[in-house]
Amino acid sequence: MKAIILSIFLFFVGLKSIAQTNVTVEGFVKNQDKQVVIGANLTFFSRSNTFRTTTNSSGKYTIAIPADFYNIEVRYLGFVPKNLNDTILNYRSLDVFMQKEDSSLNEVVVIANSNKAVAVSSGNRLSFNPEKLKSIPSLLGVPDIIKILQLTPGVQNSGDANGYLYVRGSDPGHNLMLYADTPIYGMAHLLGVFPFYNGDHIKEVQFDKSNSDARNGGRLSATVLVIPNKKVPSKFSVKGNLGLLASQATVAIPISNTTGLYLSGRKTYIDEIVAPLFDSPKNNKNSDVKDLKYNFGDGNLTFVAALTNMHLFTVDAFVSGDVLKITDSNLALNANLKWSNIAISPSWQYHISEKTVLTNSIYFTRYENNLHLEQATVQMDIASYVKDFGFSSAIKYSVNKIPFETGLQYAIHELQPQKIEVSNLSTNPVNQQVVINNANTLAIYTSAKPKLFDKLIAELGLRLNYYKSDKGKTTYLHLEPRILLNYNLKENSSFFASYTRKNQYLNLITTSSVGIPTDFWVASAEGVPAQLSNEFSIGYNQKIKRQFDVSLNAFYRSMNNLIEYPFGVTQFNEITSFKNDFIVGKGESYGLEWMLKKDFGKFKGWLSYTLSWADRQFDKLNNGERYYAKYDRRHNLAVVGTYDLNSKWDFGVTQIFSSGNRFTTPSSWYFINNNPVKEYGKYNNAQMPNYIRTDLSVNYYFIKMREKESAINFSIFNAFNVENPIYTVLNVAIDEDKQKIEVKPERKILYSILPSISWRFKF
Repeated sequence: MKAIILSIFLFFVGLKSIAQTNVTVEGFVKNQDKQVVIGANLTFFSRSNTFRTTTNSSGKYTIAIPADFYNIEVRYLGFVPKNLNDTILNYRSLDVFMQKEDSSLNEVVVIANSNKAVAVSSGNRLSFNPEKLKSIPSLLGVPDIIKILQLTPGVQNSGDANGYLYVRGSDPGHNLMLYADTPIYGMAHLLGVFPFYNGDHIKEVQFDKSNSDARNGGRLSATVLVIPNKKVPSKFSVKGNLGLLASQATVAIPISNTTGLYLSGRKTYIDEIVAPLFDSPKNNKNSDVKDLKYNFGDGNLTFVAALTNMHLFTVDAFVSGDVLKITDSNLALNANLKWSNIAISPSWQYHISEKTVLTNSIYFTRYENNLHLEQATVQMDIASYVKDFGFSSAIKYSVNKIPFETGLQYAIHELQPQKIEVSNLSTNPVNQQVVINNANTLAIYTSAKPKLFDKLIAELGLRLNYYKSDKGKTTYLHLEPRILLNYNLKENSSFFASYTRKNQYLNLITTSSVGIPTDFWVASAEGVPAQLSNEFSIGYNQKIKRQFDVSLNAFYRSMNNLIEYPFGVTQFNEITSFKNDFIVGKGESYGLEWMLKKDFGKFKGWLSYTLSWADRQFDKLNNGERYYAKYDRRHNLAVVGTYDLNSKWDFGVTQIFSSGNRFTTPSSWYFINNNPVKEYGKYNNAQMPNYIRTDLSVNYYFIKMREKESAINFSIFNAFNVENPIYTVLNVAIDEDKQKIEVKPERKILYSILPSISWRFKF
């Protein structure tokens, strides 16, 4: 099958190349005070083609284009557009200086933004600004970063009741989630229904499916980098969203000409609204929730100080807290679950020269969850946490016109997997011995982007990891090469091939089939080895008549030392160890990814499709035979469309189809002493129904200006009320004569159709 996939793929990329020399252009975009402009959009127009790029967090851009005469347009919100003409023949540096717009300009002018909503770069990477995707349907009427990523190729639809990311056959803990370069370990609000990040505080999201940048390590799969706004605010402004389920606001506060502050906050008030939706007697007989109360709140802070033209100091902070309470009088159940995140990261960026930038930062992050459970006479408390303190230093520079980046990263980890206290179960309470994991990681990396030939550009990276835990009893020294080759077949098409090797030392253990955050993290130690993956991918990108972008990728990923934990709660105490509780195995995944994207015109959007396989093999599971992984969803199809009718109305729709996830069901039943006994066959031997969901949204604008906005959003989640079960239970029924036994599967769903209305504002 893998050979067939590669053959199909190579058929698409076997195109005739055109001999034309490519030139690499790089430089900075700055304002009149010589401060860098982050996120500026540059467009290079030749006689027949258009090329686009964006400045990064250092205000720098790099683009490879054919030698030709170009009209160059540079745009950034709040600045006068810059237009240049230039004949580009050789590798060169080109800096652009922009002028702020006069504050007296008439603000009733509506500026249409034609920049790409989702930018797909060479390799396995894409990026987007949440602000540009506000027409995509979401429950709260605001962009949902995680759900947007689930609409892109290679990312499995996690279904309802789950906010995790499953990328190219990996587990959710295999993804590196970074907020302002700080790891985030708790990755979802309740059941994935609500957006985890406040999109109004976010400038850009960068997503790398293969984690091919040597700067990022410690995970087997993808990297999601969430970047807050780093621009000093020029004036006081407020934007936000007021809805029936939750509200949020973001305030930009200029402190001086060189310093400013961004503050954001969100809060729910949904107990009286969401609880009735989940009320099984009134809404759905398959709902499994009796009395549910839930709320969350979070906050973001970003302080920006452009001390001089060469120094940029920032402080980013993120906090979140969730509380879930479930009461079921029929089961005498009272459960209270709390989980929270805190992350803070000061960073200093020093522009030694136009081509040399030094960045130093420290960070602290902590994630914890606590479950208090009362049922009948039994009380149980389960607590876990993970916290890091880290430092990183990186320098970007050029040698013989070749861009380099070299850095050092160090982190101290402390993890408590699960602390369990049980009372009223016996005469004396049972207090579990506390298990604390302490570990240290040190990484040194370097990367370079040389131009090997006229059409061939490489990204070469090497990362050296040193890991120590268990009081020095467990140590690892691993070398990770990263290679990406990008070949420009012709002006509007390119081909890439990549290889990445990655190791992982902190491991997420999932204990639930749904997205309730009782999962916990453990560090590699005795019985918990470091995980390893090798990934190969090839891809092809094609632009069609300036309207459409097409990409086709194929990938293969092997994974060793995968961790499985067969218990719901930990068994760690004085007579057991990690070695006795975890089982270790391997897995692989492979597939094809396809995307068709339209970025211009009234109608915009994309269509993505993924055909993939993912399996696992553990000696102690399924008799040692390979089996399909839980989220081996053979087909994943997503259609995203937005339509700007006029200055008052725009519409959005998303259509999702995916194969059902896998689970294990008994193969037979029998009775011993009148007690039913289940007998299981192969592991993950059953599959949920196909997942189908349609979401709709409508925005009506009362005011739509560059710096002022007032709009009403109507959204419908699961508009056609399709029942998508989150799990299945088997009910055993015996007739009165005890002569006949009937086993009926019952599919449990969390919710059906969910409408919402909210008011979005900016002033």
